[in-house]
Amino acid sequence: MSKKVALITGASRGIGRATALLLARHGYQVCVNFNKNEIEAKDVVQQISDSGGYAISIKADIADEKQVIQMFEVIDDKFGQLDVLVNNAGILFTQCTIAELDSTRMNKIFMTNITGTILCAREAVKRMSLKTGGHGGAIVNLSSRAAVLGSPHEYLDYAASKGAIDTFTIGLAREVADQGIRVNAVRPGLIYTDMHADGGEKSRVERLSQSVPLQRGGYPEEVAEAIYWLVSAKAAFTTGTFIDVSGGR
Repeated sequence: MSKKVALITGASRGIGRATALLLARHGYQVCVNFNKNEIEAKDVVQQISDSGGYAISIKADIADEKQVIQMFEVIDDKFGQLDVLVNNAGILFTQCTIAELDSTRMNKIFMTNITGTILCAREAVKRMSLKTGGHGGAIVNLSSRAAVLGSPHEYLDYAASKGAIDTFTIGLAREVADQGIRVNAVRPGLIYTDMHADGGEKSRVERLSQSVPLQRGGYPEEVAEAIYWLVSAKAAFTTGTFIDVSGGR
C-alpha cells in the first residue's frame, strides 16, 4: 500500500511548517501549500527530502476557488489520493477595535479563514469519501482560542472567523462520518509564530504569557503534535471535537 498523502495549507511557516515536518517524519508524503512564501515553502520541502521523505510545494491562494481546485488537481496528478487535510492557512491584520474595522478588511479575513477552509474541505471530501470511491481520511481545521475568548480590542474579526470554523467542524464531522472521514479541530492559544508580527505586535506572546496558567507561550511543534494525534489511527473514534493547545488559557 502506498504511503499516505497529507495536504497542509499555509505550510511555509509556523504551525503549518511544524506539522508538515512532523507528518513527514511519520512517513506521510506531504503537500506543502503556500501563497506568498515560496522560498520558505521550498525550504520545508528540502528539509523533508534531506530526511529521506517526499514532499512537494503547491502555490495557491485558498481564498480563490479556482486556485483551490487547481491545487487539488495537482495532488490528483502527483499522488492519485489524499488521506489527510490540515486546514491551517489563515490571516489576520493589525490589532484594532470595532470602531476601526471596515468591510474590506473583514471580507479578506473571512474569505481566507472561512471560505478557503470550507473550499479545501469540500475538495478533500470529494476525494476521501467512501461514497465516491475514496478510502476515507481525516481533516483537521485550525481554529483558535480566540474563537472562545473573542479577542476584544485586538482581533474581533479574526476571532469571529475562527468561531465559524468551530461551527463548521461540528457540522462537517456529522455530515461525513458515515463516509469514512473524521473531522476535528485544534484551537491554539498564545503560540510563538510570525502571525503576531502580522498583527503589529511581534512580542504579543511575551506580553500576555503571564495570563497563561502554565506561565509561558507555546510552540508550533506542540500544536503539531495534537494535529498528528488527530489524524492518526490512535484517534480513530474521535470526530467533531476540539483540542485546546493553550496552556490552560
